[in-house]
Amino acid sequence: MPVIQASAALVGDGEDIAHARHLAADFLTRVQAEHGLPVSQRAMDLTQLVVSELVTNAHKYAPGPVLLDLRIIGDTVEVVVWDSDPTLPIARAADVGRVGQHGLEIVMAVAQGFEAQCEPVGKRITARIALADDPGGAVSGRRPM
Repeated sequence: MPVIQASAALVGDGEDIAHARHLAADFLTRVQAEHGLPVSQRAMDLTQLVVSELVTNAHKYAPGPVLLDLRIIGDTVEVVVWDSDPTLPIARAADVGRVGQHGLEIVMAVAQGFEAQCEPVGKRITARIALADDPGGAVSGRRPM
């Protein structure tokens, strides 16, 4: 099976988050239409949410461009965001009183896999989301990649 992927370099302007979300939606629509892979509405929504949170964090904490890669790995969509800051993110303890700074918590809660890696320059954050809803109705949870 050929590698199914899409990539974008985001320059850091105010349109990047919306552009990244549209890229994710268009990618998953194409995966379904051209490759016949099942993509649930839940997968579409969660992928756009994860892309939005990861790109927002990259712009907030790292100077310079952000790279976004989307690819199909088995029955999941892999969202990879690279930025120039080598500091790995740390999910904060749950605090219902805290306003903001919940993006990483959200990503880790909805992704089937999550990984943060230092790169020779910057870091790479990877999240995997199931394309189809669990037939048993199980709520998605994070598994080690």
